[in-house]
Amino acid sequence: MLGNLGWGALPFVRAWRDPSVSELIGAAAGSVVVIGAVAVLALLTWAKAWRYLWTEWATSLDHKKIGIMYIALAGVMLTRALIEAVLIRTQQATAINAPGLVEPGHFAQLFTTHGSIMIFFMAMPFLTGLINYVVPLQIGARDMAFPYLNSVGLWLTVGGAALMMVSLVIGAFSTGGWSGYPPYTELAFNPGVGPDYWIWAVTLSSVGSTTAGINIACTIYKMRAPGMGWMRMPMFCWTSLCTAIMMIFAMPPLTVATLLLAADRYAGMHFFTNGHGGDMMNYVNLFWLFGHPEVYILILPAFGVYSEVVSAFSSKELYGYTSLVIATAAIAVLSFTVWLHHFFTMGQSADVNAAFGIATMAIGVPTGVKIYDWIWTMFRGRVRLTPPMLLSIAFMVTFTLGGFTGIILATPPLDYVLHNTLFLVAHFHNMLIGGLLYGLIAGYMYWFPKAFGFRLNERWGRISVVCWVAGFYLAFMPLYVLGAAGMARRTQEVFDPAFRPWLLIALCGAATLFAGLISLFVQLYVSIRDRHANRVPVGDPWDARGLEWSVAAPPPEWNFASIPHVGRLDAFYWRKRNEGAYHPADHYHDIELPKESACGVIIGVAAAACGFGLVWHIWWMAALSLFVIFVTTIARSFMRDVTKIIPAETVEAFDREWLAQARAAHPVPRQLEQSEINEGLAEWIA
Repeated sequence: MLGNLGWGALPFVRAWRDPSVSELIGAAAGSVVVIGAVAVLALLTWAKAWRYLWTEWATSLDHKKIGIMYIALAGVMLTRALIEAVLIRTQQATAINAPGLVEPGHFAQLFTTHGSIMIFFMAMPFLTGLINYVVPLQIGARDMAFPYLNSVGLWLTVGGAALMMVSLVIGAFSTGGWSGYPPYTELAFNPGVGPDYWIWAVTLSSVGSTTAGINIACTIYKMRAPGMGWMRMPMFCWTSLCTAIMMIFAMPPLTVATLLLAADRYAGMHFFTNGHGGDMMNYVNLFWLFGHPEVYILILPAFGVYSEVVSAFSSKELYGYTSLVIATAAIAVLSFTVWLHHFFTMGQSADVNAAFGIATMAIGVPTGVKIYDWIWTMFRGRVRLTPPMLLSIAFMVTFTLGGFTGIILATPPLDYVLHNTLFLVAHFHNMLIGGLLYGLIAGYMYWFPKAFGFRLNERWGRISVVCWVAGFYLAFMPLYVLGAAGMARRTQEVFDPAFRPWLLIALCGAATLFAGLISLFVQLYVSIRDRHANRVPVGDPWDARGLEWSVAAPPPEWNFASIPHVGRLDAFYWRKRNEGAYHPADHYHDIELPKESACGVIIGVAAAACGFGLVWHIWWMAALSLFVIFVTTIARSFMRDVTKIIPAETVEAFDREWLAQARAAHPVPRQLEQSEINEGLAEWIA
């Protein structure tokens, strides 16, 4: 009945049998997951919140709520991944001619889960959540093109994340790195359940991301407000569109790679076994056909955030809009031409390496165009150093430094020397923290008042920014030195005492980054506590430009009382300056919206259960779960009562009440926008 599952799969049992420091740390991590889950369940029961959570959130097809749930998932997974990062750095700092805290297999699990979570279950949900929330509002739509598919994508991602968390409590995770290279993840080399957990968690995430890409692209193609031509879209919409197209083409190779690897492990195939007619390089090519576009899938939405933030907090039109659009599209195309630089060391000819090295350097050109455009946007603007703006400025400096090191690694002979060292680790964290994470946090802070109707506490936001920026430089600049000195990445024990000072600095940096995360949580708590003093119901606290700021904060379920007509770029900004904003609709009509549906939740839970059954060879569980997914999908296709009507009277009552608040509010100047007098109506400048 339970397949290969036995008592030895529990970390608590393993710690009882072998009370080493490594096993005790594993048992403690599992205990945190169990205690945390029980505490959440108890709290929800005590608060009698189950019905509310189910009807208002879990089953909702509202793009705004789905976006918020994506971001909440990313926050949970970021917390785990950062704790693992601190443990990795602690291990290396204490394991200098000494065993350290964790044994080699446990250490390998740590860097595998850290990388897998940060890419698939932190970055992807975070950016998908931001896009989900913001894009329909920016293009004047009521929802995504496929609201039900949106829910399915969310819950498939949640299912994959659940498998990641369950692996802490039952069994162990893969030791094959976030890329899962065979032959190490093949059955002969790694017969445990770890690679199987990785395969099914990543597969669920990749399928969910593919559905998200299709949905985002169709939404932007087909649901823009009347008059919003391509060159009237906000830059965040452009970066979201290019990201979605890359998702559609880049995620399937990853899904194919993980499923073929599963066929090797479960069915005795040898797609990636060199000695049996396969070729492990087929896996490497498939993975990096996904993996390098993935880098730009991650970074392009952050570029869109910086475009919005820099323009809003400089009180200026975005400089070089057309060049930014062209640069974004160029990056999206070029991202598919550079995957081979991830394996310069694997024996290609010099000509092939040179071609991909040149392509890798070329992709830096459109990125440089963006940096210059953002700098010129700030030039002679009324720059306000808010936390999102501080993160944007820190990004420009940090990302440029990372780009220089990318040029070094794009040179095949230098990459051959540095590829397996901490220099490479420093480079990609330089890009992903200084580029991606700063952007995601800036977007979270920038749009938070729109989503929840009150501003975040600026003091704690600044503290968090200092921790994130200082922590990055302390944690990763020493790795450039260590890598150039020859320290290999994924090293569990270090034998050169000269590395000790740099590793201790890196440990301090990791702790500072974790303090940055804690600061974000404190900021959220303080902001919720003081929410009544910081309300911005009118909805435009920053004097921003996009249509998302033209509605109440938080927006109603239907977004717009009437679909806006767009006659130019930054239409809402122009309307504010020509007395065209905050007027009632000519006519109010009934609005049709998608009804709540439990089908997405059922599919996500069943997919996670299927993955768990496959991991432990509990075949009845896997078969039953697949049957549930099939039946739910077919049943949904027969449902006809899938929409609801919001009466025109309800829409009109809400709209007129909000407009009355807007008329009663006093416009606030820039220097007071973080004060309590800001009710979401910023003073505009001619």
